[in-house]
Amino acid sequence: MLIAFLNGLALSLTLILAVGAQNAFVLKQGLRREFVLPIVVFCALSDLILMGMGVFGFAALNARLPAIAPFMLWFGAAFVFAYGIISLRRAWQGGEGLDPANAPAGNLRAALTFCFAITWLNPHVYLDTVLLVGSVASGFEGARVAFWAGSSLGSALFFVALGYGARLLAPLMAKPGAWRVLELIIGVVMIAIAAGLVISAL
Repeated sequence: MLIAFLNGLALSLTLILAVGAQNAFVLKQGLRREFVLPIVVFCALSDLILMGMGVFGFAALNARLPAIAPFMLWFGAAFVFAYGIISLRRAWQGGEGLDPANAPAGNLRAALTFCFAITWLNPHVYLDTVLLVGSVASGFEGARVAFWAGSSLGSALFFVALGYGARLLAPLMAKPGAWRVLELIIGVVMIAIAAGLVISAL
């Protein structure tokens, strides 16, 4: 049980460290110190559910409904590409709008809606948290609950560290130039992810 738990924890931390739309959003919310707790809780609970789906049988469902995978891939590629373009435009424009101290107050409902979209409509989330985690969990027959607990804990720890640790970067990110660099990196990574999805579908 302990081995399964530790394997799940390690796998979760390894997968989630990759830069993605969800991580970028949590980081930006943490830098702005806006709705950090609800965003972190939402992301952690989403991973808990998604990993549970993978550990306890989503792979079997995907095998029965093969049309789900291509749909999610193309929809997700379009969504991630659009997110990347928006980030690049913000990097190009720059200005005080990227300064967390001067940024207009956000809306919790809008923030959670956007977080829902980049979490549940992102094919990479399903590939990592559902299919990959589910396939690895299959090697721990009889200890899947422990594996699921470990992977879920790893996700929760990461999001807490990302959301609340981001404020340590606040002095640096108070400069609009630093935000432009962050937006540029996010935009390039998102477009690269979208391109990778499209290439994999061809």
